[in-house]
Amino acid sequence: MLADTYPYYLANRPVAANAALDVLDKYSGEVAARCAMGDAAAVEAAIAAAARAAGPMRAFRPYQRQAVLDHCVARFRQRAEELALALCVEAGKPIRDARGEVARLIETFRVASEEAVRIGGETINLEISARTRGYRGFWKRVPLGPCSFITPFNFPLNLVAHKVAPAIAAGCPFVLKPAAKTPLGALIVGEILAETDLPEGAFSILPLSNEDAAPLIEDERIRLLSFTGGLVGWDFKARAGKKKVTLELGGNAACIVDGDQAGRLDAVVERLVFGAFYQSGQSCISVQRILAHASLYGTLRDRLVERVAGLVAGDPRNEETFIGPMIDEAAAERLEGWIRAAVQGGARLLAGGERRRNMLTPAVLEDVPGDAELARQEAFGPVVVLERFDDFDDALARVNASDFGLQAGVFTNDLGRSMRAWDELEVGGVVINDVPSFRVDNMPYGGVKDSGLGREGVRYAIEDMSETRLLVVRD
Repeated sequence: MLADTYPYYLANRPVAANAALDVLDKYSGEVAARCAMGDAAAVEAAIAAAARAAGPMRAFRPYQRQAVLDHCVARFRQRAEELALALCVEAGKPIRDARGEVARLIETFRVASEEAVRIGGETINLEISARTRGYRGFWKRVPLGPCSFITPFNFPLNLVAHKVAPAIAAGCPFVLKPAAKTPLGALIVGEILAETDLPEGAFSILPLSNEDAAPLIEDERIRLLSFTGGLVGWDFKARAGKKKVTLELGGNAACIVDGDQAGRLDAVVERLVFGAFYQSGQSCISVQRILAHASLYGTLRDRLVERVAGLVAGDPRNEETFIGPMIDEAAAERLEGWIRAAVQGGARLLAGGERRRNMLTPAVLEDVPGDAELARQEAFGPVVVLERFDDFDDALARVNASDFGLQAGVFTNDLGRSMRAWDELEVGGVVINDVPSFRVDNMPYGGVKDSGLGREGVRYAIEDMSETRLLVVRD
């Protein structure tokens, strides 16, 4: 069961300052819980506490950091169904998918626990000429210092985990602003972190207004800003000053289906349906564009439409539900408008696109004009666009024509084409024989172009949250 009210966490301690933030059940629209809302004074106190904690966190030994992360893993397992229910309610995520995200939360903290005790360095041979005879070099990674994290609504646990777990492993204090629409999971994580012996000020978790959150972007005591969300991240980068910035800003992921896939088309369609409509398409790597070879385009289209028509939509608490609500009615209205505009521009709506409040039936379109928002922007909802191609290299060029570049998928049996896709596609990751929606929590993950900069994935985030320190010794 969920609590009626939740505190925020300031310098490791719960603070029931108010109950100003209503958290809605995204399916019923009713208030599910209330949370304490931070203000400008709380942000200042949190940043000051993180700055004071930089030294103690640096001195907090790797085995101690690992013990904190292991404690979290154990407690997440004990509270797994509660965490899944929180996701189901606050994000409208179907319960089976919510349980899957809890499993990934656990996995991410487990990987961070392993990485915490193997953050190493190297010796360097400096004797590269007579001038440097007798010199020895060594380097190690040291914590960067206080970090600020801003996370979105669509993965309220796992995207929090991808910032918080590496920070603990690296030895960095942090201030986290979870999405105001989905703060419950992050606050439960805070409750569990408060059970540990992290140094005072090591973490603060504060639901905040965008105005009060400005110091998380601008304050010079923060050494790294990690933001996952929309294109406003580029504005944050411009305001961030000298601090390091990592951004994951979304995409409009494409998936190519080559002509040699006719023999396993049903399996391909199954993965495309998952990639496009998992958690109502509200994922940065949701399949938004499918480029199918002309030789199998018609068959793929018909099977995809048939499969989509059978998806169960409704209450995310029901075990059978695959399509739950979008995050709010405004998001559903926006996407409904994009679908309508595409159809007015000449696209054919093959399935779905009907809205009731924030429920939008999964939509499939073809012949969408290239300048339509559905083709150019991030839909972030249950919609997929089909197009045919004759030439594989032309398909690669069409994928690259996007302003975004997060991940792409390619279904092909041709090793040469697989390697060419890896070489040519302007994305952060290429997934062969699966959808771009595939992610494992220890792999480098991030994008290029408007999709952002930097990489998540525990080891790679730790690298961003630390810096190289050199030692030179003369004999």
